[in-house]
Amino acid sequence: MKKTLLFLGLVPFSLMSFSGCQTHDTGAFRPQNTTVNKLEDSAQFVLLDPAAQYSVTCDGIQQQRLADGRLQVGANVRNRENRRIQVQINCEFKDGQGFVVENTGFKNLFLDENAQEGVQFVSMNDKAQRYTIRVRQAR
Repeated sequence: MKKTLLFLGLVPFSLMSFSGCQTHDTGAFRPQNTTVNKLEDSAQFVLLDPAAQYSVTCDGIQQQRLADGRLQVGANVRNRENRRIQVQINCEFKDGQGFVVENTGFKNLFLDENAQEGVQFVSMNDKAQRYTIRVRQAR
């Protein structure tokens, strides 16, 4: 009787050792949602969060090519609220295909009530063809 119970107790373990590891690997996957949230690929000015979208707008953008080939971009950023706000702003300079060649760091921008401020960015080399100015709420 003891031998039978011992044998029946060892059968599941021995079956597990012969079953091997089964994988459910299906290979590579395609990226999801490639057509969603791609505004930064085409727009020159984007707001990165709902607070910035509510508080900030851009009245105009100027761009010019400097004598040495660098791209200079200027934007008029306006506070839409009746209170002083602080936002962070940067510029991503991109090549002709839309790949980032330079990313300026975010800098703080203080906007008085209903005020407009001009902000300028200059690329560090002549590789920049396009750009995206990005604004987010200061944290």
